[in-house]
Amino acid sequence: MKVVIFCGGLGLRLRMREYSDRIPKPMVEIGYRPLLWHLMKYYASFGHKDFILCLGYRGDIVKNFFLNYNECASNDFILSEGGKRVNLLSSDIEDWRITFVDTGLKSNIGQRLKAIEKYLDGEEVFFANYTDGLSNVPLDKVLDHYYKYNKIACFVSVRPNYSFHVVSIRDEHVVKNIQHFNESGSWINGGYFVFGKKIFDNIMEGEELVEEPFQRLIAREELITYRHNDFWISMDTFKDKQILDDMYSKGNSPWEIWKNNNTVPIIEK
Repeated sequence: MKVVIFCGGLGLRLRMREYSDRIPKPMVEIGYRPLLWHLMKYYASFGHKDFILCLGYRGDIVKNFFLNYNECASNDFILSEGGKRVNLLSSDIEDWRITFVDTGLKSNIGQRLKAIEKYLDGEEVFFANYTDGLSNVPLDKVLDHYYKYNKIACFVSVRPNYSFHVVSIRDEHVVKNIQHFNESGSWINGGYFVFGKKIFDNIMEGEELVEEPFQRLIAREELITYRHNDFWISMDTFKDKQILDDMYSKGNSPWEIWKNNNTVPIIEK
């Protein structure tokens, strides 16, 4: 099944020595590889290796990363003949198929999706992802959930570990209630989607994906969600990157399904 990945936003400014300028958020590195690679590797571990990358801001960085891809950085290999011969013992992307599409510098998600519609010709169902969060969500179960209810669209909802408090207000200024986000029972859109081809009939010119199109689907009861109550984290700030770097360095990276015999890791809480 094809996987559409939105990686054309204006990026994330990270103040660190490795990066001297703004780069697309999906290309910020976690360990040896960028966030985009970790996400693609996650989908590939479930057998979905046909990708469509919706490019925009600094799409050249994404293209050059794959055009100059070095398998040795994340795979075991044998070096011989004084460095003249390299035998890879495993490979990351040898069986991946990647379509690179310029979907506009300032396009929103809905319009980026519309821009690659022709590359999904003949596809009844496909995956899509924001590329700003990593998770150990069981993708096979999400797909089963989608087929069970046979709706146009499904997204994964998550309960992140926010340090914020949710506030309810009465009469414009009187606080009715305040509680920690995790105690509020609230869920958010985790950015992992499954779409049927009819999604394109619901996106009009200029519309953002989760605004007007999703409202139409809700009105017709064509939008469902899969609730994932395990690991999920977004990378929106430098602090988020530090958290992911720390997890990776300690070998505590639940999103690396491929290192766990393609099974979802059990996360102790």
